[in-house]
Amino acid sequence: MLRNMKRSEESEQIALINWCNLNICKYPQLELIYHVPNGGKRNKTEAKRLKYAGVKKGVPDLCLPVSNNKYNGLYIEMKYGKNKATKEQKEWIDKLNKQGYLAVVCNGFDEAKETIETYLK
Repeated sequence: MLRNMKRSEESEQIALINWCNLNICKYPQLELIYHVPNGGKRNKTEAKRLKYAGVKKGVPDLCLPVSNNKYNGLYIEMKYGKNKATKEQKEWIDKLNKQGYLAVVCNGFDEAKETIETYLK
C-alpha cells in the first residue's frame, strides 16, 4: 500500500503502525497502540454528530496506553515535513503531560519509532 503513496503525515503514521505490528514480538505492549481518528475532512452533519459523541479538536493521533516507570502512557502527535502542531494540539499535549503522560510531537516515522523504543525500554 505504501509503495505508491506520496510521503505525508498519513503515510509516515501508516509506516509506524506497520513497524509496531511487526515488532509486537519484541515489544508486546505495542499491541495496545491505536489511532485517534479526530482529524480529516467531514461534512457539517457528520462533524456535528462526532462532536456530540466526544470528538475533541487537537487530541494527539496515537495513544499507547502502557505505563512505564515514569509515565502513565504515551501520546504521539504525528507531523511530517513542514507541518507544525496547531494551538489546540499544543494545548492537549501540555494538559496530557501535566496528567503524567508523555505527550510529544514527532516529525515522521523515524522520530516516532525512536520515541516509542525509548519509552518502552
